[in-house]
Parts: sequence; C-alpha cells; structure tokens
Amino acid sequence: MAYEIRDNSGSLFKNDKREADNHPNAQGKAMIGGVMYFVSAWTKRDKNGNPWQSLAFKPVGNEPRSEQQPKAGKTVADMDSDIPF
Repeated sequence: MAYEIRDNSGSLFKNDKREADNHPNAQGKAMIGGVMYFVSAWTKRDKNGNPWQSLAFKPVGNEPRSEQQPKAGKTVADMDSDIPF
C-alpha cells in the first residue's frame, strides 16, 4: 500500500543532495487546505546552541497562492470618482 498524504499532514526526508549551507536539510510534501505544497526544512541553532527547524512552503504545480487572488472591492477606476478634486 502506498503512503497517502492526508489534509493537514505531510512528510520530510533527509536531503542527500545538499551541497551548500543555504540548501535545506530536509525536503518533502504536505497537503494544507486541500492544496499540495513542497516543504523545505533547515536545521538552525538559537543563541544558546539549541537546534530548531525553519520551514518553507511552495505550492506544487500551478495552483494559485492566496496572496495572488484578486481582492473584492473597488478598482482604481472606481476610486478615482471618489476623490473630491
């Protein structure tokens, strides 16, 4: 049986191709809100030397990101008519 990624879960695997400090220590995929993401993780150290994980998420494929969705409301042309001068 193949592993199935369920919503709000994912997996990370050691990055065997890491060649530089800015490359992630681990990579994988996760599904959040029904959208599949690539996940990258870097192991960093706090001021006391304790390790912690920094994560980055990037949508898989051409799925639109929420920041790129047009916002409802007035357009620039609509706002021009509201200016009193």
